[in-house]
Amino acid sequence: MARQLRIEYPGACYHVTARGNERKTVFREDGDRRHFLDLLEESVHRHRLRMHSYALMDNHYHLLVETPEANLSEAMQWLGVSYSTWFNRRHHRIGHLFQGRFNGIVLEPSRALSLSRYVHLNPVRIKRFRLDKADRKRARSGVGEFADKELIRERLAYLRGYRWSSYGAYAGSTRAPKWLSIDGVLGMIGGKTVAEQKTAYRQYVEREVREGLESNPWEGLVGQILLGSEEFVEGIKEHFKGDAREQKELRALETRWTWEDVVRAVEQVKKEKWEDFSDRHGDWGRDLALYLARREAGMKLGDLGQRVGGVDYGGVAIAVYRMGRKLAEDPSLAKLHERVRRSLDKK
Repeated sequence: MARQLRIEYPGACYHVTARGNERKTVFREDGDRRHFLDLLEESVHRHRLRMHSYALMDNHYHLLVETPEANLSEAMQWLGVSYSTWFNRRHHRIGHLFQGRFNGIVLEPSRALSLSRYVHLNPVRIKRFRLDKADRKRARSGVGEFADKELIRERLAYLRGYRWSSYGAYAGSTRAPKWLSIDGVLGMIGGKTVAEQKTAYRQYVEREVREGLESNPWEGLVGQILLGSEEFVEGIKEHFKGDAREQKELRALETRWTWEDVVRAVEQVKKEKWEDFSDRHGDWGRDLALYLARREAGMKLGDLGQRVGGVDYGGVAIAVYRMGRKLAEDPSLAKLHERVRRSLDKK
């Protein structure tokens, strides 16, 4: 199996996650969380990182981190091995603690504010508060339940009282540890003083809790590895390292198909015009075009929705997900997908 593509360069900013093996718990008790934060502090000093935000959940963690010295892999490997060794010894277990290597998405600096909010909202993005993935999907489709004032109060109280994220330091309820760099992100929110910035940041995050997490910070994700504008993607191509034949992330980063290219390729394979099949019930053509444009060319969900008649980004996301499942389960459809791809590759 090919390793995940890594993009490292001085000053890069990342959203980093690592999940427990088989989605099992990696933080069983508060002592585990305290030790992980101690190691995170040590990693900041040892690898000269800038740690902007973090959130520890039961079976995974999120970090927003900047690497002045282009050493993310080294830093995260040290953190993962150090914690896994300690955890296994403490809890009398053996074997891998985390599910593979960490996942690191490179961010355009302007995205740091919205991604810090995403990191800090993780503790309430759960079924208990009707903000988990399934409930958010129902809400987008118009069948979700209305959040009453009591539920909103519970969400806010839990978010504000959650001890294992950096939200308190940003919102002003706790003092930021010296190893946590909050000034850069707070400076993006506006305000003349730090107190004003923290108030504005708290409002920025908690508005999402009240309104049901409608924003999508991942709009513009390219190749499952890079988040930013087209100019940003083009500007860091020199830092790509990998084999495009083996790494799908690199193929997506190198792909520059347009929507028109995708439509023409689907038309060619189907031997029909787009307007003849795009609205036909049960036809695979439209959703395959959306899948290719999103998953393999990195086009934005909102833009794709407009291309197919004003579908909202949630509807496009569902269509892309379902097509991915169909491609995995239906060999004949998978062959058609490959024919469309070959047509695009010849462009």
